[in-house]
Amino acid sequence: MIEQIEILWPAFLAGLLVLVTHIPFGREVLQRGIIFLDLAIAQIAALGVVVANVFWLGDHDGILHLAQPLIAIAAAIAGAMGLYSLRNLEVRVQEAIIGILFILAATGSILLLSADPHGGERLKEILVGQILWIQVSDLVPLAIVYTLVLFAWFKLRPKFGPWFFYPLFAITITLSTQVVGVYLVFACLIIPSLATLNKRSPLLKSFSLGALGFASGLVLSALLDLPAGATIVWCLALCCLIYYGSSRLFGSKKTSLS
Repeated sequence: MIEQIEILWPAFLAGLLVLVTHIPFGREVLQRGIIFLDLAIAQIAALGVVVANVFWLGDHDGILHLAQPLIAIAAAIAGAMGLYSLRNLEVRVQEAIIGILFILAATGSILLLSADPHGGERLKEILVGQILWIQVSDLVPLAIVYTLVLFAWFKLRPKFGPWFFYPLFAITITLSTQVVGVYLVFACLIIPSLATLNKRSPLLKSFSLGALGFASGLVLSALLDLPAGATIVWCLALCCLIYYGSSRLFGSKKTSLS
């Protein structure tokens, strides 16, 4: 049990770090109405990591280890700014292009890893992440970058305008994807923000629901020996669904009594 706690608490801390950035960005995504933007950018970032693995000529524990996140971030920012250039198109056209980019990036990763005997495992890591293998030391640079991103988002955004969202979003999604995977990135962005839409104190409520989803998902995955990422996604969805349903139920009762 002690060994499980030693594994789970850094994973939970990583989840809290992801939530801190993803909740405000998730609200922005919902307001813009381009829901699958994060999936496409996450997949483009993942493709950048795969390209670095396959083509980079260097040592896997040295230069390549440092180059991977930089290449992934560069690919994600390029993709995000390309999508920003399409902002004046109809939303349905933008969504269609985003879907096409997602499919191309996803299948591109499959093609590049097709000759790799460990390709299947690498694809699984991209989708569901490696949150249980996170060490506290890995979270320090992540926390620093997230702090800078949040500062830029809340303090500098008015000076730069709407385009500033896209590179900040790309950096955040890229780093999070390498920690928790594509599926959990999307879940953290959309599910808590959707459950607390039009509620009072939405950021605090979204963060609380997200923290509860991570805590219950990690514990359940440890007890039942289930994949952590997928379990957290389901627990997060259930927590938010219960909250949304109860708020609607008690809210309607309050309205009828008044």
